[in-house]
Amino acid sequence: MIAHLYGQLARVGADFVVIDVGGVGYKVFVPLSVLAQLTQVGESVRLLTSTVVKEDSITLYGFSDEAQQGLFDLLLTVSGVGPKVALNILSVLPVEQIVRAISNEAFHELNRVPGVGTKTAQRIVLELREKITAFVWAEAARKTAAPEQRAIDDAVEGLIALGYSRSDARAAVEEALKTVKDRDTGAVIRTALKFLAKG
Repeated sequence: MIAHLYGQLARVGADFVVIDVGGVGYKVFVPLSVLAQLTQVGESVRLLTSTVVKEDSITLYGFSDEAQQGLFDLLLTVSGVGPKVALNILSVLPVEQIVRAISNEAFHELNRVPGVGTKTAQRIVLELREKITAFVWAEAARKTAAPEQRAIDDAVEGLIALGYSRSDARAAVEEALKTVKDRDTGAVIRTALKFLAKG
């Protein structure tokens, strides 16, 4: 299972991107909203990913945040909803609107998405209206998590992408946090690299 990718944006397609991680290009299908946010080819990009395994393929789907990814995974639990339909829904509607439509049993909002017929929209509402409450609570809890912890996690992953082991990256970040006042990810990485350079 690939949880996320951090590397260079190598190529952008109509509904996918290719991310170069250490010389290996990963093709990742993404919602249109993610495509619109991406930087120029050649620049660094980080995507959360969900892996869908079928008999004849292994496909990666990428997201800009945990809410998008969590909702994608939740949509896949609905009978008759595959990755393509779930991606279409996330391309047309923002996460908040999808959650609201399911909570309010407003299936007609989902019905506006290409590839989502009335029966599919009704099934999404029926099968997810109870699960969506747990999703909302989990998302609220995640948003209240300390920004400092997110900066630490991002800094560690950034150092790993540069070729350092997870243990060395974690140790360097912990050292950096003792002296860095600004908990910006970039500042933490720069200070951590100084510690790593000293050996």
